[in-house]
Amino acid sequence: MLTERHLEIFIALAEEEHFGAAAQRVGITQPPLSQGLRRLETLLGVRLFDRDRGVCLTEEGTQLLPHARRALAALVELRETGAREQADGTRLRLGLAPEVPTTLAADAAAAPVRAGERTRIGMVTAPTTALLSDVVAGRLDIAVIRHPSVLHGLAAGRVILLPTWILAPAERGETRDAPTSPLPVAVRPRAEAPAAHDLFIDTLASRGRRVETVVVSDERAALALVAAGQAVLVTADDALAAPGVERRTATDPPLPLRLRVTWDPRRPGADETARTAQLLEDALTGKVTP
Repeated sequence: MLTERHLEIFIALAEEEHFGAAAQRVGITQPPLSQGLRRLETLLGVRLFDRDRGVCLTEEGTQLLPHARRALAALVELRETGAREQADGTRLRLGLAPEVPTTLAADAAAAPVRAGERTRIGMVTAPTTALLSDVVAGRLDIAVIRHPSVLHGLAAGRVILLPTWILAPAERGETRDAPTSPLPVAVRPRAEAPAAHDLFIDTLASRGRRVETVVVSDERAALALVAAGQAVLVTADDALAAPGVERRTATDPPLPLRLRVTWDPRRPGADETARTAQLLEDALTGKVTP
């Protein structure tokens, strides 16, 4: 994958025409600079420098140089703009687990704006493991994840329990006992939230029988299986419905959707981020009104 570092190495070497000077300019030693250049040439499938005549650009390198300069300048500008927006509180980069119901996700995202905390919201939906990685890497400010999860040193709010419902084919007459019916339970891939997935399965199995599961990409795919009489689904989305699908409250055993709001306390502005996280928590628990 082409990275900003590749561009920095290529441009520095093209302008300095000396490996040692280029390495000093980008803040690394000469061996990793040479390795970076080789990776870039392998990635592009061309030679960028003629080493037989010192450090001279090849024809392909000459063609690439103006494009590389523009690309690097754009990346630097994008990063600096994001840093300014984060510093002055004009932007919140929010991530939500896909299990968060749509209407509740919208209400949570709007809560900081209604409170005057931020002016712009950038929101993504991704699996819990991806959200955690993005918060650690600084690509997200706050994430709403499934609980339990390994937090990797991140701060997290209280555990939020959302009620769930069991959806099952109405004609089977098995909705009350859906977690222990012969039909498999539709679940998202375990890798998206391993600990939360295992807790859910263990809770289903607490009645003493083996739980069969079928992996789905999202709840729409799960609903299709339910409507086709091939699975049951436990969901926190009170609006999810289809003809021929029956809904009942999932209370025996209790099957709440467990969520937590998480952020990185080591980053600048962590106190402000924690206050924004509290607004999200309040919205998720119904304490924020329009």
